[in-house]
Amino acid sequence: MEVHDELLAWFAAGARDLPWRRDATPWGILVCEVMGQQTPMSRVIPRWQEWMRRWPDPCSLAHAPQAEVLRAWDRMGYPRRALHLHRCAAELCDRFGGTVPADEAVLRGLPGIGSYTAAAVAAFAFRRRTTVLDTNVRRVLARLEGRPAPSASPSAAERARATALLPQDPEASATWNEALMELGALVCTPRPRCGACPIAARCAWLAAGRPADPAPPRRPQSWHGTDRQARGRILAALREQDRLEEGPLLAVARVSADAAQPARALASLVADGLVTESNGAYALGGGILHR
Repeated sequence: MEVHDELLAWFAAGARDLPWRRDATPWGILVCEVMGQQTPMSRVIPRWQEWMRRWPDPCSLAHAPQAEVLRAWDRMGYPRRALHLHRCAAELCDRFGGTVPADEAVLRGLPGIGSYTAAAVAAFAFRRRTTVLDTNVRRVLARLEGRPAPSASPSAAERARATALLPQDPEASATWNEALMELGALVCTPRPRCGACPIAARCAWLAAGRPADPAPPRRPQSWHGTDRQARGRILAALREQDRLEEGPLLAVARVSADAAQPARALASLVADGLVTESNGAYALGGGILHR
């Protein structure tokens, strides 16, 4: 298909020089994919580079204390992902001798690894022919085919259409997935630059005059004054000091007029396993998962 040739040629000529595209290990790609969930690549790159220097394989991360892992995660957001990676590393060390399995179904059974991440690791680390559907890919394919903006999660029909477009050759299929993701990240964005698109001539959405999506645009998620901000302040304080008593933590978590919010935020962090309490003081994470 000509669309394959055009997109793959564009990707070969101008793909971003991302560090995990340079001889990255399967573990490095898995870490990148978990970090990249809901986080811009510009923030992922330095954090990924630091992690791979400190923990270049699953067993090295599995032996690290949770507090150290959460400190290294820093302010990247959604810190439960750090715990998922930590638990995933421990399981890879225990069950697979510190290697990342290539089988997509096995990958989905690991802690914190869902359908998208399993497919991405299978495709990008092991060059398997599989369907990788992230937000960017789904937007590109919907526009290419003139369909409405994708819903919250891929339907069986959407997945089947995406699979039908995959090149038969596994290596070309993996590169096709990478190129679609790159196009969605750089060109076919929510506010697309259609003049820079290598497959604009094939785009049904552009040919139809770029019709507006019938669904109202999603409002950006608020941050200031929310429980998420309160939780972030508690975690930031505990990254600075090993242990703090409840009083100082509740004080730093006051970000709104909601008097119950600081205690609620602290309790939720304890429930999520991100903070532990002992003898009236609080600290990041727990202990070492693998000895």
